[in-house]
Amino acid sequence: MRDGGADALARFAKRRARELGFDAVGITRAAPSDHGEALERWLDGGLHGAMDYLARPDAVERRKDPRRSFEAARSVVVVAHHYGTGGEQDESPDRGIIARYARGRDYHKVVKGRLRALLAAMDEEARRLGWASGVAGRAYVDTGPLLERELGQRAGLGWFGRNTMLIDPKRGSYFVLGALLIDVALPADPPFEADRCGSCRACLDACPTGALLGRDADGAPVMDATRCISYLTIELRGPIPEELRAPMGNRVFGCDICQEVCPWNGGFAVAAADPAYAARGPGERPNGVEVSPDVTAVTHPGTDSPRLVDLMRMTREEWDAFSRGSPIRRAGYEGFRRNVAVALGNCTPRSS
Repeated sequence: MRDGGADALARFAKRRARELGFDAVGITRAAPSDHGEALERWLDGGLHGAMDYLARPDAVERRKDPRRSFEAARSVVVVAHHYGTGGEQDESPDRGIIARYARGRDYHKVVKGRLRALLAAMDEEARRLGWASGVAGRAYVDTGPLLERELGQRAGLGWFGRNTMLIDPKRGSYFVLGALLIDVALPADPPFEADRCGSCRACLDACPTGALLGRDADGAPVMDATRCISYLTIELRGPIPEELRAPMGNRVFGCDICQEVCPWNGGFAVAAADPAYAARGPGERPNGVEVSPDVTAVTHPGTDSPRLVDLMRMTREEWDAFSRGSPIRRAGYEGFRRNVAVALGNCTPRSS
């Protein structure tokens, strides 16, 4: 065990994280999950749908204990990065609704780059404090087998809402999480123990597809991913079940309904969005994404209330420009056109 300096390094890490633009930061121990059994029940019930990567035995075991992803891990620095409300959008039926987090740059790249900068700064500071071996670590942003929301709750960033989101009482839930596993033991922050949802069930009542199932016997929120609009428009390959198409409305990538109705995202939430996540106008690329001149010349409808017909008319070349540097690319060209086709069907008047 390294001697001295742990408190100073923890304070430095939090200060530097905020300087890097993170809105909240907490530290917890790298310890086994308390939600391993709940995860297995959820998978056994088939509620993960076609996301088979979640059910791989090695991935399940790694989610149960972050040290399986980085054997030397002693602590986890958890950060929150707010993408905000995305500004006012025209949500007319003939316009495509894109989830707020996906209207700008890909958060994986934004957060991971800053986490790596944080690790480098911590390593340098540790050496300055007299730790010859510095700090080693590994950054994760929703790409590795970690239970990030549980780590966030353990680090004191918020509680699990009924909508399965982590909710910060000061900033709501419009944020993404990042986790930095490090090989030094730092003082842990107290976990966020309270459940401040109370008797509110606004998210459950508002979900148009009935994906939110309330809490299980242990109090954990449960979602049927196979009915979630985010799953249907991003993860599902192939046709969307017919009975779920109409409830999707004009949502073409992801869904924010359960967050939009949450009181904690109303007057209580105070958080400025990073410019990287700003919605893009026609032809604009995400903030901070560099592209070659030939790509810049290709137009596209943008993510700021695009017309459904314009989204459907995109060629593959235009799709490439539209999705470059954006999380929207995960849906794929054909998958995104499928989503737009459903939305167009929902906004087209039907004859009696």
